[in-house]
Amino acid sequence: MPKTTPARRAPKPKLPEVPTPPTALVRRARKIDRVLAQTYPDADIELDFDDPFQLLVVTVLSAQTTDRRVNAVRPLLFSRYPDARAMAEADRAEVEEILKPTGFFRAKTERIIALATALVDRYDGEVPPRMEDLTTLPGVGRKTANVVLGNGFGIPGFPVDTHVQRLSRRLEYVDAQTVKDPVRTEMVLDKLLPKRDWTMASQRLIWHGRRCCHATKPACGACSIAQWCPSFGEGPTDPEVAAKLLRTEGRA
Repeated sequence: MPKTTPARRAPKPKLPEVPTPPTALVRRARKIDRVLAQTYPDADIELDFDDPFQLLVVTVLSAQTTDRRVNAVRPLLFSRYPDARAMAEADRAEVEEILKPTGFFRAKTERIIALATALVDRYDGEVPPRMEDLTTLPGVGRKTANVVLGNGFGIPGFPVDTHVQRLSRRLEYVDAQTVKDPVRTEMVLDKLLPKRDWTMASQRLIWHGRRCCHATKPACGACSIAQWCPSFGEGPTDPEVAAKLLRTEGRA
């Protein structure tokens, strides 16, 4: 069988322009990131993976479910389909059965088989280490691409998930209109923090969102960055009450 010829590199998309943030905001954002680094010294991606292909697939599967459920099905999924070629040729019914615990398993089966097929057809089965190429793949947006680049290839990226969006609003890194657009939010965050810190800064915000700054009833009184947060008081400010809201683990 002849070797697949990789597709021509995708052109760089035009990204939205965002204004340079005020110096005071940059300083506050960097201080908050330093404190979160001290608060969560073990912060890391909570999806299990062995290589960039696995990371790409589990990140796609993590939509509308928990990391824990994805981690639970991962060993069986990749023992049967260890690479893009195997997954592209997978039996749909078998994959659906494996993915049932993650929810929306039929749509997810369709998505990861299409993703694997595209990798085989365009990139000889390898995950491309470029944002422009990753985002041409089925089911892969900038958030997923940034997760793969940062954690799979060590290329800095700022994944913007629901936790990052929520904290960006509460910390007033972005306004109420900008936060509705994950790409514009990413562009703002990129200007607030050094490039080398993007991947881990995103991860720290995610950990804080899962453990303390919840969507409903944030634990304000037990928050390590409370003194720099403009939204302090959205949740209980009493330390004892707030401490009961803390989670030692995320919703993974």
